Amino acid sequence: MDIRFLESFVEVANCGSIAEAARRLNLTSAAVAQRLKALEQELGHSLVGRAGRTVRPTASGLAVLQKARQLIEGARDLRAIAANDLPAGELRLGSTATGLTGLLPEVIASMSQRYPRIEFFIRPGSSMDLYRSVLSEEIDAAVIVQPPFQIPKSTGWMTLREEPLVLIVPEAMEVSHPEAAIRTARFIRYDRNQWGGQIVDGYLRQHRLKVREWLELDALDSIAALVSRGLGVSIVPDWSPPWPEGLRLRKIPLVESERRRVGVLWTRSGPRIAAIRAFVETCEETRW
Repeated sequence: MDIRFLESFVEVANCGSIAEAARRLNLTSAAVAQRLKALEQELGHSLVGRAGRTVRPTASGLAVLQKARQLIEGARDLRAIAANDLPAGELRLGSTATGLTGLLPEVIASMSQRYPRIEFFIRPGSSMDLYRSVLSEEIDAAVIVQPPFQIPKSTGWMTLREEPLVLIVPEAMEVSHPEAAIRTARFIRYDRNQWGGQIVDGYLRQHRLKVREWLELDALDSIAALVSRGLGVSIVPDWSPPWPEGLRLRKIPLVESERRRVGVLWTRSGPRIAAIRAFVETCEETRW
């Protein structure tokens, strides 16, 4: 059985569209349809069917879908194992939004030159979700905010950047004292469900600052854009550049504030350990 046929079936099941699966696989729609037909003939059952404008797995397709994913994953692991401890195979990474723009492009560019046999898969997400994905071995490593608790010994951690809290205000706003602005202006809160947002909440509690809360968001660039439009003030970590272009705001450092630590979390074992080590080492060389 050709593993590429299984990859085409799984991609169609994920996308719900032969055309979109073909685009992601860099193939023609006809080639993907041909692979599906060949796989169905080999297994003796129809695997997908149309439901309106989408393509969905049949009962037989659903029955084999999870096993197909496992076989694909196993084949990718074999490539890494066969490399004899050289960085190769698929490297599954996760990253927060700021890591995707601030660190990963340079890291992946460097690794692509040094380790051309590594293939990259990147999953964006929140620090909490990506932390769980590393622990469950859905991904190999992730750039996240440091968890506010001890991590398991099965994983490694390296801090790449420490970010102090800053008060961001509209450029034209006069600020005599940061605490006065925090108390009186409309406050845009960094989501308390995020680990970084919990650091901001801890600062407010520590300094007994009551705010005129107007909005709570988990996207730092959106918070900055709202402040730039004069819609309020906010406390955020001074995250790594780039910040959105054209912002009209000022950053005011907040003394005696806890820092948000951003780093890389990785699993310490597995068939892709050589590629994981190469990623961690490259991250260390490319600190913000």
